[in-house]
Amino acid sequence: MLAPAERWLAVAVTNIVNALLLQRGKVLLAKRSLGRKTYPGCWSFPGGHVEKGETLNDALARELHEEVGLIPLVYKRIGSVADPNSDADGQVIYHMYVVTAWEGGEPRLVGDEHSELRWFMIEAASALEGLALPEYVAILSRLRTMDLLHSN
Repeated sequence: MLAPAERWLAVAVTNIVNALLLQRGKVLLAKRSLGRKTYPGCWSFPGGHVEKGETLNDALARELHEEVGLIPLVYKRIGSVADPNSDADGQVIYHMYVVTAWEGGEPRLVGDEHSELRWFMIEAASALEGLALPEYVAILSRLRTMDLLHSN
């Protein structure tokens, strides 16, 4: 057994990218399919796991293409959120990106990871019941103070 000071060395970190797509003052949320292992039926953002050897930016582009059929063109990392429900074997870190321009048209469901996509006003998204993480409220609140909402 590891000494307490050495335990952090044995904890795996799972990195996940999340895209907050913004359009005309609204943010896109994705409802996680009921068959998902974590946060089934909850509202989240398009995104997913960073694969071995992949940069965060590369993962963002791949995940957006795989989940909503888009390629991000203008984006900015705005912070990270630790999953409060991470277990003792590993920590999950969500790297949050604001995406204000993309190619591929209107976001659409690709695959079965999500059951619904919907645009919400920022205030409505912040008040939504069923957000996957309560920390999303603070991230959404930060969007109101950023000069990004009217970019497209």
